[in-house]
Amino acid sequence: MKIPSNWTFEDTEVAKNFNKHVREQLPFYDLATNAITHIARHYIPENGLVYDVGASTGNIGKSITEILKDRNAKLIALEKSAEMVKKYDCKIGELINIDAVKYNFKPHNLAIFYLVLMFVPVDKRIELITKVYDQLIKGGAIIIFDKEISEGGYFGTVLYRLILANKIASGVSTDDVIIKELSLAGVQIPFNPKDCKEFKIKRWFKYGDFGGWVIEK
Repeated sequence: MKIPSNWTFEDTEVAKNFNKHVREQLPFYDLATNAITHIARHYIPENGLVYDVGASTGNIGKSITEILKDRNAKLIALEKSAEMVKKYDCKIGELINIDAVKYNFKPHNLAIFYLVLMFVPVDKRIELITKVYDQLIKGGAIIIFDKEISEGGYFGTVLYRLILANKIASGVSTDDVIIKELSLAGVQIPFNPKDCKEFKIKRWFKYGDFGGWVIEK
């Protein structure tokens, strides 16, 4: 895949190769997907509503399809990129091509943010999470999985290099690793869970500089 000099999901080649690319870049992608599916099962009730925020090609929707069918629950997938929407291949629920920051959320039981918040402008993140939380039904949850802001110091460097080593071990060339990192400058800004302390955010995953959290209501 030709990596754009300035990373964007509004790129035909990025969208076409996304499923392969994300698994090369994040070898734990499917492990995290399976964990999210397990957690989601605990918060999706009969006739419930689930949001997949930043749905990309439909990975999350496909992973929770059987839960949704078993419980007659509805999925609404939100995806900002028109190019990614063209490659969306989940067969259940409704797909809306919109920036989630501008969307008016309905009362729902679960919202899933999978590798999304790091691409949302920093000054809009808490606004978005608050919008989602305000419409969350009591007993519901928000699941987050994202690149996390560095812990700082030498150990932060160690964790960052762990991810780089994993990418190379999975077959990504060193040139592509560097090109991708540079293309993300100013586009991908890691998520800071400390910004969500008021929501009593709880961690469920940590690997390198990536993490998973849950916010319950």
